[in-house]
Amino acid sequence: MSQRYYSLDVFRGATVAFMIMVNNQAGPAYELLDHAPWHGYTPTDLVFPFFLFAVGNAMAFVMPRFEQAGTNVFLKKVIKRSLLIFLIGLFLNWCPFLRWSHDHLVFKGWTWVNDSGKIQGVRVMGVLQRIALCYLFASLIVYFFKTKGAYYISIIILLAYWVLCAMLGDPNDPYSLQGYFGTMLDVRLFGEPHVYHGEGVPFDPEGLASTLPAIVQVVFGYLVGQYIQQKGKNYEMLSNLFVAGFILFIAGVCWGEVFPINKKIWTSSYVLLTSGLAALILGVCIYLLEFKEVKGWWSRFFDVFGKNPLFIFVLSGFLPRVLGLIRIENGINSDGSVSYLSPFSWLYEHVCKPVSDNLKNGSLFYSIILILIYWLIVYVMDKRKIYMKV
Repeated sequence: MSQRYYSLDVFRGATVAFMIMVNNQAGPAYELLDHAPWHGYTPTDLVFPFFLFAVGNAMAFVMPRFEQAGTNVFLKKVIKRSLLIFLIGLFLNWCPFLRWSHDHLVFKGWTWVNDSGKIQGVRVMGVLQRIALCYLFASLIVYFFKTKGAYYISIIILLAYWVLCAMLGDPNDPYSLQGYFGTMLDVRLFGEPHVYHGEGVPFDPEGLASTLPAIVQVVFGYLVGQYIQQKGKNYEMLSNLFVAGFILFIAGVCWGEVFPINKKIWTSSYVLLTSGLAALILGVCIYLLEFKEVKGWWSRFFDVFGKNPLFIFVLSGFLPRVLGLIRIENGINSDGSVSYLSPFSWLYEHVCKPVSDNLKNGSLFYSIILILIYWLIVYVMDKRKIYMKV
């Protein structure tokens, strides 16, 4: 009989809450709430790999049921779920299917020409798309190759990715923004308009090539989840979890000397380091919540996020896009045209930004307000026993 781990819900919920928080910085952000410019990492760079790790944790508790149901049932459910999550991510990138052009709402097609004459398009990849692919392939690896096979395949994937980056990238600097080999793959496969441009050049931080090592993040989460489930709630399990986490972290740091720790190209050293930190923090959660039962408002706050993680993350991406179609007049621009703000932009400009001369404080205040809004939604859903699952 598998034991229930409340700490896993809290860990997953905290990860989702911080994902929403770091994605909703309306102005300049504090360094701790912003991604590292390239190599290195900040607390923000831990959030996404922690979520993938949590996906693997949850997989460990459902995989025995899949094995009992048989291969056909397993494939049907996993492929269906992965496809739905991927399509939801694509829907988010495309929605709300309308855009403002010269003071008129027009349909946003697969590609379009913006008011500056530049061709733009719907981004194919994204956070949910990466989650879908990682969940799919990690599930297949674990189901067909079992624990031992999954471990060795994970090591092979991490080493192979290192080789691919070094051999196919720019010989002068294969781990740089311009030298990374995966960009060429994404541009050729999807087309430049459908690749992320937030770095100033076509480059997708959730591209196909860097999704390969991210799969291992889910597998490591599964291995940890399986271990704590089989071992049970005892101090031997907890101490071994801390040791494993520490070893992974140190291994990541050491590997980072030759294969830099980098979230944006999801290097293999980054996988080891973040998986180690995830195991250590999960161990702390287990110690506090399962052993010492230090529960309270803080655990309850994150717990409700953990019960509807996919729904609230999608909503946090969907709502700003839809409200972005609403325009509130906000004075006159220097060229004489009317200035407009969306409702969320108005909240930042007129409520959050004025709280301090330091714009970072206003941005932080804004993200906290949004977190509380989304928390209230999942809190009411939890009270009414409404849980949205794919």
